[in-house]
Amino acid sequence: MEDASPRIWVDADACPVAIREIVVRAAERARVPATFVANQWLRLNGPAWVRAMQVPATPDAADSAIVEAVRAGDLVITQDIPLAALVLGKGAIAIDPRGQPYSADSIGERLSMRSFMDELRGAGVQTGGAAPFHARDRQAFANRLDRWIATRGR
Repeated sequence: MEDASPRIWVDADACPVAIREIVVRAAERARVPATFVANQWLRLNGPAWVRAMQVPATPDAADSAIVEAVRAGDLVITQDIPLAALVLGKGAIAIDPRGQPYSADSIGERLSMRSFMDELRGAGVQTGGAAPFHARDRQAFANRLDRWIATRGR
């Protein structure tokens, strides 16, 4: 019989290394199963309940693997807004690597903004990139992860 306790899923292809390290340490400390899904081989130095899942190097293969496996109450860490929308629809919790939660209330707006920015880039408008990743982002993420761990299964 499979363990029904909540698990952590990481969309690892674009996940900052610092966030991977935080997840591994938290999973080890709390004994929470964590799976890092990527289209490349990942070296993870962690306990047996932390594992890497390599998927084919095709568009959205990692997203599809996560959506197929995720259950209500699981935590998904991703920068991918469409993936966040899909897992929220399955009752999972989704946060980005800066610790910002995705929610049913905000996901539609975030998807619209993403589409708008894609259109601008497609038209040749320079839209800039993501803001630099700072120590405060790591701390915000770690705090959000700790809150999820403290309340999982409740």
